[in-house]
Order: sequence, then C-alpha cells, then structure tokens
Amino acid sequence: MTNLKLERPLAVIDLETTGLNKQEDRIVDICIIKIMPDGQEETLKYLLNPTIPIPSESTEVHKITDGDVKDEPKFSEIAKEVTGFLEGCDICGFGVKFDMDILASELARVGISYSFQNKQVVDVQSIYFKLEPRDLSAAYSRYCKKELNGAHGAECDVRATIDVLEAQLEQHDDLPKDVPSLEKFGSFKKPMWVDNEGRFMWKDGKAIINFGKKHPGKTLEEVAQSDPDFLNWVLTGTNFSSDAKNIIKEALEGKFPQQEQEKK
Repeated sequence: MTNLKLERPLAVIDLETTGLNKQEDRIVDICIIKIMPDGQEETLKYLLNPTIPIPSESTEVHKITDGDVKDEPKFSEIAKEVTGFLEGCDICGFGVKFDMDILASELARVGISYSFQNKQVVDVQSIYFKLEPRDLSAAYSRYCKKELNGAHGAECDVRATIDVLEAQLEQHDDLPKDVPSLEKFGSFKKPMWVDNEGRFMWKDGKAIINFGKKHPGKTLEEVAQSDPDFLNWVLTGTNFSSDAKNIIKEALEGKFPQQEQEKK
C-alpha cells in the first residue's frame, strides 16, 4: 500500500461465520493482513472449527462446509495469537463493524476481554458509499448522461426512475429481464434472512430469533409458546419493520414461516 500514510500497523480483517447473530454465531474463516508503516505485510489466516453446525444457508454464501473444518483448530486455540497479532494496530475492513463485534464475542466466549476502543477504524464500505452517491439524481446522471432537473418532485422522480431502469436494462446484459428475477437481483436481503432486515434467520428450516439478549438463537415457535409477552412487547416498539412485525403477529396466532425449498 503506497497511497496511505501509516503511523502504526493497519490490520485489515475479514471473517466468514456460521451466521449473522453477533452473540451466538461463530467464526469459520479468519484472515487478517497487517500492513506495516514501511509497507511490509504479515498475514494471519485460519479455517476454524466453530464447534456448532454450519447452516446450509451460510454455506451457500461462503462455500465452507462442516466437513471442511472438522479437523481445523477451534477459536480458543488461536485466540491469544489473534489478540497478539492485533496489538498496536489500527483496524480496517469492508463493513468491518460486524467483524469487530463477532471477534469480540468470540474472545469473550473464551474468557478474553478485548476492546477496540483505542484503535482507529477505517471502514472501506462507508468510504465507498460516501464517494458514490446513491440517490436518484446520481443514478440519472450516470445512466442517462444528463442532469435531473426538478428532482424530488413526484412525477419528475417517477419519470427519472423509469428512464434509469430502462437504461440499466439496456446497458447491463447480465441483468434479468423479468420482475421476479430483477427483484431477487436487487434485493439486499441475505439468503438466510426470514424478513427483510435479518431480525429472524433460517436455521434447520425454522425461523430463529436474531436480535436482543433474551432469546437469540431460539426458534420463533419456541419463544411464541414460552414467552409471548416478549413478542407482544416487541410489537409495541418502533425499531422493527412491518415485515418483521407481521411475522411476529402470525407467530402469536400459531402460524410460523416456512422456508421454501430451492428449486433445482
């Protein structure tokens, strides 16, 4: 790295995990490349046995199976090596807050209290989003090669949206040309999510809780039966989407999400 001035080492981190629950899920693949101020690099990399099954939904993302890691070390065996490797470093990654949270949970699980508080953190994803505007005017300028006059007027924005979509379909041959496929292509919803923001996740074909500290990792069906007051309390809050709340309402009525089998 020649364009970034470093006063101390920069540790660039990426983790692959069994899922997205920061308290319950485990690391299956870790790589940290430490860039020194003089440009030299050191690498720490392991496949890890998470000691819990890897859901098929997660394997679809990172391609790592239970068989791939059954003979690999457990995180507890490398924990001190990881903290030693990070000593004196600043942190970097793409969407790195998730990696930092998972890593802190894994360390706490083996009795190591670790804080990133005194480290500078560079999130390349955040930089990318700030450098590449995501609004309709930016899309119109890119795809239609002209400025959008009258932005934020309803009819103007609708017309611009139609023009941008048409230009996207024309310029990108790999884009699907039907609505269901286009919806799937453009969705930020991850394969293991039940709802659109990941409050519930699929595990062994059932929806599990992926939020809070009271019931993470439990099935929605189990919580609906054992602690319906908790779900009713969630419904009174404002932090959940209507999608997630509808799933909760149906669960309280005894109706639970069914995972669709992927067509072969």
